[in-house]
Amino acid sequence: MLENYYRELVCFLNAKLGNRQVAEDVVHDAYVRVLARASTTPIEQPRAFLYRTALNLVIDGHRRNALRQDEPLEVLDSEERYCTTSPHNSHDHGQRLDMLERALAELPVLCRDSFLLRKLEGLSHVQIAERLNISRALVEKHIVNAMKHCRVRMREWDAH
Repeated sequence: MLENYYRELVCFLNAKLGNRQVAEDVVHDAYVRVLARASTTPIEQPRAFLYRTALNLVIDGHRRNALRQDEPLEVLDSEERYCTTSPHNSHDHGQRLDMLERALAELPVLCRDSFLLRKLEGLSHVQIAERLNISRALVEKHIVNAMKHCRVRMREWDAH
């Protein structure tokens, strides 16, 4: 159901941000957030929820950028000292990565490759389409399907 809004939301954000690549990144992040949400309560208005999530990500990004412009370089360089994770969080993160790898392994090759080229290599939809010799629309469909599949599988595995 949510995948029906993908192009519409990219066009909306592209008009607001003036950068299609950034718009696609925000939409992907919004989909990941919505699809990975822990709540089992159904979303009453999925389109509005997805748009609000995407706009919140844009606002958060602007706030982060505004804060970073005011911070001295030494603060930015030393930030990683404050990003320590506990052994429990690290173990849980490792388990989630393992589940994600298993879910991705279940996908058809073009679907998995489209997702990985986008998320790991940061290629645009056009670049992925050229590399895999498929249409841009099919790339978009593969990425959304991969996110949806991973969400469903990870929820199933979390339940057990």
